[in-house]
Order: sequence, then structure tokens, then C-alpha cells
Amino acid sequence: MKAEKKPIVSCKGITKVFGKDELAVHALRSIDLDIIEGDFATLAGPSGSGKTTLLNMIGALDHPTSGQVLIDGQPLSGMSKSQLSDLRLNKIGFIFQAYNLVPVLSARENVEFVLRLLKVEANERRTRADAALAEVGLRGLENRRPSALSGGQQQRVAIARALVARPRIVLADEPTANLDSTTTGELVDLMYRLNQESGTTFLIGTHDPRVMEHSKRHIEMTDGQIESDIRA
Repeated sequence: MKAEKKPIVSCKGITKVFGKDELAVHALRSIDLDIIEGDFATLAGPSGSGKTTLLNMIGALDHPTSGQVLIDGQPLSGMSKSQLSDLRLNKIGFIFQAYNLVPVLSARENVEFVLRLLKVEANERRTRADAALAEVGLRGLENRRPSALSGGQQQRVAIARALVARPRIVLADEPTANLDSTTTGELVDLMYRLNQESGTTFLIGTHDPRVMEHSKRHIEMTDGQIESDIRA
């Protein structure tokens, strides 16, 4: 009998309010959500629906006004800043719309940066970084700086960086927003392949239909609430 997969992320009654009194903005309203190991899920909705706010809560980049977020069964509330930093470093990979690469570092050095923070020995850092870059199709470009790479190649470096520490979940916020349709298709295929082959869990905030076409699970948000949650 196949063991039931456990949630990597559990959101329990998450509410987020910015501002006070008549200026208060309710960005999230009582969100209950589990992300299960192996999910390739898209999180969609119009601008202002709460997608990025929810990703920030799950990624421990912000804290809810009320409710609880658990990563791998660990509640984030009560953790110190250093504990949250360690959790992000060890269990969560991030892919951003703007790539967020360090411009003075090579592709290899950008990917190695996470491993350096984890105090991985230099030879292993290089081996793992080069393997991650090869996996995303950048073999031979390890020494190029971001300015010498196309937008799609930079996003591939960002994906390699997100995956190199073998996180429990990868959170991506509009990862294809700055890319053309061909590059978008290649990157979505890449992320989906990594999900299928290695079981890496993805939660992707997007409004791009080309990304949604690949999702095994589609979560739609409106006005800070989950309006639908459908598995393919």
C-alpha cells in the first residue's frame, strides 16, 4: 500500500492586514491551504488578489496578522530571525520575476552562493553548482556573468540556484513575466521535468496561461481568498 504523502506547507486560517482602521487593507482572508509533496501547483488571480502576499507568508518572508503557517510540520510563529533564515536556506528555494542574481558573480558563483551560506566545502560547491547548471541546460556557460546571459538564461541560473540546496519546496513568483513565449515554454517544460523526475515540489504564482497548462493543481485567488482549488 502506497504511503500517503504529507503536506510540505500547511496554512491554517491565514489572515494578513496592512494598515489600520479605515486605511486597513485585507490582503489575505482566512486562507486554509495544504501543499503536498510532489505538487506542481499554480497560484493565479488578478493583481491584488493576494498571490504574492501568500507566497511571502509561505516563504517566511513576512508573517500573518493571524493564523499559522507550518513548513514540514514546523510552525513558523515563535521562530527567531535566525531560525527563519535557516529554514528558508535549508527547505525553501525561491525564483523571482526579476531573477535577483548578483551582477558581479558568474553563473556558477551565483548558484554556489546558497551552498556557501550552508558552509559546503569548496570542491563540493563547484561540483554541485556545475551539475545544477548542466541540469537546466547551461553547461559551458558557468563563467558568464548575468550581463552576458539572455533573460531566459538568467532565469535558468535562478532555477539552478533555487534547486542546488535540494529544498523541500520551490516558490516562484511570476517567473516567466519578463520572457518571450518560446523561452517561457522552455522554462515551464524544465520546471515540470524537474518536478516529474526528482519530485521537487513547485508552487508558482502566475497569470500566464502557458504556465497553468502544465499544472497538476490550479489554485485561483480573488480578494484575498481561495476561490477554487482544482487538481488535474
